[in-house]
Amino acid sequence: MTAQPTTTPAAVIAAAHDFGEREAVADGDVRLTFTQLHDRVRDFAAALCSQDVRPGDHVAVWSPNTYHWVVSALGIHYAGATLVPINTRYTATEALDILERTKTTALVVAGNFLGTDRYASLRDESSTLDLPTVVRVPVDGGDVELPGVFDFDDFLALADEDTRAEADARAAAVSPDDVSDVMFTSGTTGRSKGVMSAHRQSVGIAQVWGECAEVTSDDNYLVINPFFHTFGYKAGFLVCLLNGATVVPMAVFDVPKVMATVHDEQITVLPGAPTIFQSILDHPDRPEYDFSSLRVAVTGAAAVPVALVERMQSELTFEAVLTAYGQTEAVVITMCRTDDDPVTVSTTSGRAIPGMEVRIGERGEILVRGKNVMLGYLDDPEATAHTIEPDGWLHTGDVGTLDERGYLDITDRLKDMYISGGFNVYPAEVENALARLDGVAESAVIGVPDARMGEVGRAYVVTKAGASLSEDDVIAFGKKHLAGFKVPRTVQFVDSLPRNPSGKVMKNILREEKSS
Repeated sequence: MTAQPTTTPAAVIAAAHDFGEREAVADGDVRLTFTQLHDRVRDFAAALCSQDVRPGDHVAVWSPNTYHWVVSALGIHYAGATLVPINTRYTATEALDILERTKTTALVVAGNFLGTDRYASLRDESSTLDLPTVVRVPVDGGDVELPGVFDFDDFLALADEDTRAEADARAAAVSPDDVSDVMFTSGTTGRSKGVMSAHRQSVGIAQVWGECAEVTSDDNYLVINPFFHTFGYKAGFLVCLLNGATVVPMAVFDVPKVMATVHDEQITVLPGAPTIFQSILDHPDRPEYDFSSLRVAVTGAAAVPVALVERMQSELTFEAVLTAYGQTEAVVITMCRTDDDPVTVSTTSGRAIPGMEVRIGERGEILVRGKNVMLGYLDDPEATAHTIEPDGWLHTGDVGTLDERGYLDITDRLKDMYISGGFNVYPAEVENALARLDGVAESAVIGVPDARMGEVGRAYVVTKAGASLSEDDVIAFGKKHLAGFKVPRTVQFVDSLPRNPSGKVMKNILREEKSS
């Protein structure tokens, strides 16, 4: 085995050397060995070089889970550039904001996908959109030829011996401390923040996650979690790259397809939100599929009942079910281990992973420190200083307790953030969007329980004098300007919002009334 890599280009090269002809990616009819993956990554990087993408430039990927995402992301790193993942559920407005703030020089974007042409929507959103390089990923097919837009395979074909040599030189020059990615997470101020991580951190997280889940080259890892999210990227395909496991990407979550893929691909590692496993267990066709290959599940982002853990082990044959806790600013903070019992898995989020410390601060806030805490927020030193103390402790905004074993139980959130279908939703962002709807004087959004999504949004809206708005009006406006998981499911119109003496909206009162 080669030395443990500290950059993703080094990891790509090491994987080709160590795992060679083993299968790296299984995406339908496309099967790539680790040697072939290295070749594709190298060609993608060479093509970027041919388009004058420079080391340190930002290159965005706005596309679902396919092998193209893996090749693109690793190719961006191989060329010395910085990856900017964009949530596929984002509207053109949200995506354009990220492209502009990162000064993106190249974009990898899905073609027709779920009835939407994302690049067309970007051009409709901004007539002045100027992206020197656009690479289109074929997903649903039927893409029309566009001037100045490379189809994915045509882009790879730009590579030649000179640009490959330049790509290899750039890959060798990437430092462990270079910024590998900027991942955007919504903020409590309503403006998203770009979380910067170094190569050593992205690779380090994947190494530790793989160790805790005991991932090996014998594993087939079904990645349902989106690649644009740290769960699908750093705790997903990077884990496979480091350990020689096969990554099996899934572009759209579909329960029958998940069951068929587990059966056909002999999936051994299956992480995801608790709702995924509950949906599988409740599906009437489940007995038709063989789940005996399943070895480990990693879940989190919502409460995990003990009964669900026990059913996952007894009915889905998982040898181990693990829970974990993290956030974009630190990716993975705590994690269970394979020998933890169902009660521990259900009632805690595990203990600190190697290289991370956890303590409980004022008001019960969870504070974390370690080598994988972000470098900071992009172009926002004030927010960075507010979040990370001079001695390195990161304020998570979550409230919890540590037991005598060091296992963490998350009990509340200092922030208003709630989790819908595994995605963080920050009410301030939703409230700022609703403020642009004519007739809305003010609003407050909270999360309310939902059997399938964990939580969904409820908006309390105060209308302007004389205005007439319906629940459908508010929801339709939200769908136009926000990703679907952020759109409130219900709306209640109120005369006023409860406030404390300083004028702050008392959302605790709204939460107490949420079951009404």
